[in-house]
Amino acid sequence: MKIYLIGTNTISFANDIDFSDLKAFGELHLFPCLSADEVIESCADADILLVNKTDLSAHVIAALPRLKYIGLYSTGFNNVDLSACRARGIVVSNTPDYSTEAVAQHTAALLLAGAGSLLGYTASVARGDWQKCAAFSYYDYPMVEVSGKTLGIFGFGNIGKRAAEIGAALGMRILVHTRTKREMPYEYVEREELFARADFLSLHCPQGPDTLHIVNGETLSLMKPTAILINTARGGLIDENALADALNGGRLAGAYLDVLSEEPVRPENPLLRAKNCHITPHVAWQPRETRLRLHRRVAEHLAAFLEGRPYDTVTD
Repeated sequence: MKIYLIGTNTISFANDIDFSDLKAFGELHLFPCLSADEVIESCADADILLVNKTDLSAHVIAALPRLKYIGLYSTGFNNVDLSACRARGIVVSNTPDYSTEAVAQHTAALLLAGAGSLLGYTASVARGDWQKCAAFSYYDYPMVEVSGKTLGIFGFGNIGKRAAEIGAALGMRILVHTRTKREMPYEYVEREELFARADFLSLHCPQGPDTLHIVNGETLSLMKPTAILINTARGGLIDENALADALNGGRLAGAYLDVLSEEPVRPENPLLRAKNCHITPHVAWQPRETRLRLHRRVAEHLAAFLEGRPYDTVTD
């Protein structure tokens, strides 16, 4: 049984995650990162692939004749051609729920950074503005109290629920829009109302045909010019050109993003130069505790598959 783990450079930092437990399941090969062509060249005899964000298109899958199982070091699975896997009988398991606390925490950090203009002020101090100030303090960037403000949650899975709980603990009014209306302790609203009423709008839904570019010129036009957009979900939820236009035109106060449509970001991405757009490099999931939990669950999924009882499968 040949097992290929691709993406050790994002799952482990300075060797802080030990992958040796996977050797109990077969012959283990580790790769920091591989392109699609390199996967075909290096993993042609793979029985098992364990990957994070590696592109596994139909073309790649067709070139791996022994492949039986793909274990994802991620919740999202839009990097895998599931139709090609189903046609071959390849089982794919993702890893839901491992990052709930970390991503909700990062969401809260971005929200509070926006409310307090923290990045603007730290950059201002680094430029020497405080040293030149005649008074003990100065007010160059807007700040608001989040208590009493409206937090819109788009998508109400585990991370959306936790983000709502944190917002409520901060005294915020919580509005939720989700694909399936259900019982919840918060006010449910339709999509248009969510965009229109939110002071802070946080995205927590999967990326799919129904949610691709859910943030676009039309929905942005519904938002308050004082509102802040937060995205810790998937970059494709946002039409990045439309968001850049809204920010540069003063029709939106700010955007705090941990994900983009293409990662690593391309130099020509308009959000890199957009006014009041602050980007972190897809790090919400990266606390060591979170990555340890992720690795353990991937190993548990692999053990279950080999025992004939796969779960958390996305190819059913």
